[in-house]
Amino acid sequence: MSEQTMQLRPPRHRVHRRAIWYWTASAAPLWLVLVAAQVVALVVGWGWLRHWWVVTLPVTVLLAAAHLIVMPQWRYRVHRWEVTPEAVYTQSGWFNQERRIAPVSRIQTVDTDRGPFEQIFRLTNVTVTTASAAGPLRIHGLDRDDALRVVDQLTADTQAERGDAT
Repeated sequence: MSEQTMQLRPPRHRVHRRAIWYWTASAAPLWLVLVAAQVVALVVGWGWLRHWWVVTLPVTVLLAAAHLIVMPQWRYRVHRWEVTPEAVYTQSGWFNQERRIAPVSRIQTVDTDRGPFEQIFRLTNVTVTTASAAGPLRIHGLDRDDALRVVDQLTADTQAERGDAT
């Protein structure tokens, strides 16, 4: 394996576009609870706090709207993945962005998971566990068929690789 093949570089593939809606829907409940609590406090009118809620409610709504519009788009542009016969490449994050590479020879397990919310959006996550102290590589927001292809490819590549992944 050449050194050039294993460069830490941006992966080629984006996650599925449905991940944008998933990230939006995942963030919305927290904002809804916060806005609802402020509306209840405003309606109940807890004395001097009523004036404070009148001022903070519009700010909360603006922050929520900005977060729900910007964050999913930003994450979609950052989150990337790629699987080659030599390695798995991932890039993720929002504020703190992380780029990782795992040689196929270091892969121990490959798993998929789909929580109830991911199932609604028809998305699947792939987790690649390696012999690394940095922990597993995670690819969030893949279409189910893409995730199954990734798992199949990595299973074939790791079986063809000699060694014990340590």
